[in-house]
Amino acid sequence: MSLLLEVTSVTKAFADVEAVRPLSFSVRSGERVALVGLNGAGKSTLLRMVAGLSDPTKGRIRIDGEQPGTISARALTSYIPDNPVLYDDLSLAEHIEYVARLHETDNWQEMSDFLVQSFALEDRLEDLPATFSRGLRQKTSLVLGFVRPSSLLLIDEPFVGLDRPGRNALLDLMDSAADDGTAVIVATHQDDFLARADRCLGIFDGRLTYDGPMAGVKLDDILAGQE
Repeated sequence: MSLLLEVTSVTKAFADVEAVRPLSFSVRSGERVALVGLNGAGKSTLLRMVAGLSDPTKGRIRIDGEQPGTISARALTSYIPDNPVLYDDLSLAEHIEYVARLHETDNWQEMSDFLVQSFALEDRLEDLPATFSRGLRQKTSLVLGFVRPSSLLLIDEPFVGLDRPGRNALLDLMDSAADDGTAVIVATHQDDFLARADRCLGIFDGRLTYDGPMAGVKLDDILAGQE
């Protein structure tokens, strides 16, 4: 597997508060990585920096050699935030077509049909996601994240609000993406994904406290910053 993501001595400070302390790791194509930590540990801040939505205070991030936020890096990266960002005046079908065409997705109609069926959204295609429940908005966000091509998939707490069929569909989609060579990084404590992940990155108080397999390691120890 080729090296895809490099994070080197990255920090992020907000005024006098360091949300992320000097932190380094790398991820290869096709890896499934679980990013775990308590609320406020720095997971979302880290994902936003990798996605190019926030600049590091210090350090360096490279995606296939490119700086996050550049056109090349954005073309490689699909970021699904924990709070779905959707347009108020577009239907679900219009959201999908807009994102797919924006990223020049080949055969996007076929992929769209598959994703919509996977998340049981066939009857909501003409509805406005602005009127959806939290779970339906989450499914919509996931469809939009998967309908576009990517080499790096970043997902922040995707299982919140999902029913069991939705969680199973998401797990299968992430496995399929990794099998196709996409690096998948997911901020979650969901046991189902932790069991499938190739690797776990533990963050405590903005520091990387664990980098390795989940086998034989207690999640509570990782969350508490213990190796």
